[in-house]
Amino acid sequence: MTFMVELLISVLLLLGGIFVLVGSIGLLRLQDLYVRLHAPTKATTLGLGGILIGSMVYMYNTQGELSINELLITLFLVITAPVTAHILSKAAMHNRVKVMERTRNQHLIETARMQLPPKSEDEGSKGDIKP
Repeated sequence: MTFMVELLISVLLLLGGIFVLVGSIGLLRLQDLYVRLHAPTKATTLGLGGILIGSMVYMYNTQGELSINELLITLFLVITAPVTAHILSKAAMHNRVKVMERTRNQHLIETARMQLPPKSEDEGSKGDIKP
C-alpha cells in the first residue's frame, strides 16, 4: 500500500471517529429531545459514512475489487437516519414532550398538534385495534 492510500484511509477513519464521538457527546449533553435528535442523525451519519468509505478504500486496495457491502450500508444509513429522526420527533411532538423554553416558534408546535385527527370514542384506552 502506498503512503497516500494509507494517509487517505487514516484521514477518513479519524474524521469518521471524530464525527461519531461528537454525535455521541451531543446525544448525552444536549437538553431537549428535539435537539438531541440532531446530534446522532447528522454527526453520526457522517462519521459512519467516513468509516465505511475508509473501509471501502482499504478493501479495494488490498483485494483489488470494490466491496459493495460498505457502499450499501452507507446508502442505507444516509436514507434511513433522517426518516427515523423525523418519525421520532413527530411522535414526541404529538405526545407533547416538553421543549426548552428558549425554543423559537413554539406556536408552530401547537399548530402542528392541532392538525392531528381527533380521537374517536371507539378507540380503546389500551390501544386495542377495533375491526
